[in-house]
Formats: sequence, structure tokens, C-alpha cells
Amino acid sequence: MTTFDTIYQNIIKKIMTEGVEELNERTGHKTKALPGITFSIDIEKDGFPVLTLRKQPLKSPIAEQVWFLQGEKDTTFLRKFTKMWDPFIEEDGTLSSAYGFRWRKYFGRDQLGKAIELLEKEPSSRHGVIITWDPKDDGYGGTPKKNIPCPYTYTINIIGGRLNMHNIIRSNDMMLGCPFDTFGFVLLQCMIAERLDVRPGIYTHSISNAHIYDNHYEGAKEIISRKNNHQNIELHLPKNALLRAEQKDENLVDEILKDLQAQYNPLPSIEGLEIAI
Repeated sequence: MTTFDTIYQNIIKKIMTEGVEELNERTGHKTKALPGITFSIDIEKDGFPVLTLRKQPLKSPIAEQVWFLQGEKDTTFLRKFTKMWDPFIEEDGTLSSAYGFRWRKYFGRDQLGKAIELLEKEPSSRHGVIITWDPKDDGYGGTPKKNIPCPYTYTINIIGGRLNMHNIIRSNDMMLGCPFDTFGFVLLQCMIAERLDVRPGIYTHSISNAHIYDNHYEGAKEIISRKNNHQNIELHLPKNALLRAEQKDENLVDEILKDLQAQYNPLPSIEGLEIAI
């Protein structure tokens, strides 16, 4: 098993055995949940975190991050590669709370771009904070949206010549969302590191509410029971990946995909893992 497989399997087991079961009013599903779940991955030592205990999509999280870096809320580019966001698209073809748009345009400044510029000039800076949640309009009865950010803020900093990221998630669907988010944000971290000409360091994933939906319980039990001999996966990122993403280079998605596919030999898919909306 890969390092990420082991970390993930242990968290699923902990939630299934120790989680508090309650009804989620929004979805109508029961969940087993725990607060304050945090894990860290050393990318150089532990490899790139692709879940191999079940087959998961690779192209979707790659395309998502390439799209995020463009700072767009129009979904035309994204939908060339994946339809996973379709349930959340507004009638005008946009995602009103698109993460990349929030990072790069929404708050009156390019948060991510400014953070990268800062770390270029001052590598020891601890001001690399990027926020997705809009406190004046998200939640609490604000403007109705089909999607409200779950990963709502992250920090980037350089320690010992390595770029680290701390991602904070208010709510994580552990069977579907957590592996997907981990994959995507570590890819983003590696792209930022390559842009800054430093090595990727520690990725930390902190969840305020880590939960498993009742329609995923059987799938969670299957994950807990599985074992394999998969080796850790190493990402070989194309040069100038972040710049190419900003330039909407569609070839970048397939280049990253082919590299990971060549190393990816997962266990079979688990049926019945439907998203709870």
C-alpha cells in the first residue's frame, strides 16, 4: 500500500468505529462524523497521493486545478475534460463560487499571484494566505448558491528550500471528496513549487467535519478490508506547468495524466458511491 492509502484507510476506520452518527438535515442522510481530522504527507518521501485502494478518476482533479489556476468561473474549459461540476453550474454556465476565481479575481486582488510574488522576493515570509470563503455572502442565509467552498483557505510557505501547503476544509465527504481534494491540492502545491524553483515539501490537510454518508457505509467497510502492494507514485511535472495552466494549455492536462496513468494500478472501483447533494 502507498503511504496515502495507509493514512486514508486508518482515517476511514476511525470514523466508522468512533464517529458520531447524526442526521444531516440538508441532504437527508445520516453521517458518521469526527471533528479535527488532520494528516500530513511529505511529497518527496511519501510520493504523490493518488488513492489506489479503489479506482478513482485522474483526469478530473488535474483538469480542475488547471482550470482553477486560470481564475475563471466560466466552465467551458473545465467541461472539455470533466462533467463532475455540472450539478453545481448556474444557468449562465458559471460556478458562482469557483475556487480559482475566488483566489485570483473575486476579492479585488490576485491572492495566489501576489503570494507567489511575495515568496519570490521574501522566501521566509509567512503571509502566503489564500482565502476562498466570502464572509459577506457565503452561508448564513446569504445569496443562494449551488456550491459553497469546502476547502476554504490554504497557506503556502517555504521552509528549508521546500514549499509547504496547509489546506483547511470545513467539511469533507471522506469517501469521495477527501481523496479528490488531496490529489488536486497537492498537484497545485507541486505546480507552485516548480514556479518558485523550490522542492515540494509537506502537505497538511485539516478537516473541521470529516464524515461518511450512510449510503457509503458499505463502501467504507470495503475500503477498510482492502490491501495491495502498490508502490508510492512520483509526479513528474512538465516544465512551466503553472504558466501553461494560466495560458489555458489543454495539452497540459493530458501530459500530467499520462505520467500518472503509467504508474497507477488501483484495485477495482467500489459501486454505489453516489454523491449526496
